[in-house]
Amino acid sequence: MPTPKSINTSPQTTAAEISEQFVGRISKGDCITTMRSLPDACVHLAFADPPFNIGYDYDEYDDRLETEEYLNWSREWMQQVYRLLVPTGTFWLAIGDEYAAELKLEAQRIGFSCRSWVIWYYTFGVNCKYKFSRSHAHLFHFVRDPSAFTFNHQEIRVPSARQLVYGDRRANSSGRLPDDTWILRPQDLPEGFQPDEDTWYFPRVAGTFRERAGFHGCQMPEQLLARIIRACSNAGDTVLDPFSGSASTLVTARKLNRIVLGCELSEEYAERGNERLRATAPGDPLTGAEDPRFSAPDTASQEPSAS
Repeated sequence: MPTPKSINTSPQTTAAEISEQFVGRISKGDCITTMRSLPDACVHLAFADPPFNIGYDYDEYDDRLETEEYLNWSREWMQQVYRLLVPTGTFWLAIGDEYAAELKLEAQRIGFSCRSWVIWYYTFGVNCKYKFSRSHAHLFHFVRDPSAFTFNHQEIRVPSARQLVYGDRRANSSGRLPDDTWILRPQDLPEGFQPDEDTWYFPRVAGTFRERAGFHGCQMPEQLLARIIRACSNAGDTVLDPFSGSASTLVTARKLNRIVLGCELSEEYAERGNERLRATAPGDPLTGAEDPRFSAPDTASQEPSAS
């Protein structure tokens, strides 16, 4: 099997050729309808965090579809993502347990190749009464062409154990790629997780975090999104989010000097997301601690003192 090539390729359709009503903003409306209005091969990177079909209370979407209806809908919007990607394009999908396996298979049937199945683990999870508390999400890294795609490994490398622990002169001076499990709150186990080792950890954006946009219940952390955007696109590339929600993907992409396109069914979310975009400029600093140990205090410091 040939070694995959990580290459930089301009889209067949430049952003200038896309209707100005879509470029640099979030379009209000159904994502499938909106994507059908875009030309083929105009996007380098798509990141989608769709409804999980678990009954979440959205303002303009029913998150309680029958399974077949949900899968058919998922297939339809992923087919549009596939069409919009350049031949070397990348698609990241964030999804919960309930439909992770099914959507992975649907994406592969469409033509995507799965490079990684990432687990994003956060210890401050969702409390459950009759099952183990939910503390992770799935992040699928898909590409259109497994032999040619953008992957800027030099942007996300970390020091290796050979460098840090063993002082091995044979170690690659540029470090190694991170693993495919990303951890939250390593400060609770400092001897187990070190920030310069090979495990990713990013805080879930809780309600009290300064990063919180405040108008959408599901928000991805900018530092996590930035790692994906840096690795799988280049400055000047076009990034699409078909479920813009809080607009964090597009805000992060703009900060990293990417061209952005977004879709959002909710009129309120689209309006407030566009407000965030208008307030964002290329080069603006990312929100959230680059070192997640400083994103929240450790558990011990929050324990009440003995009286």
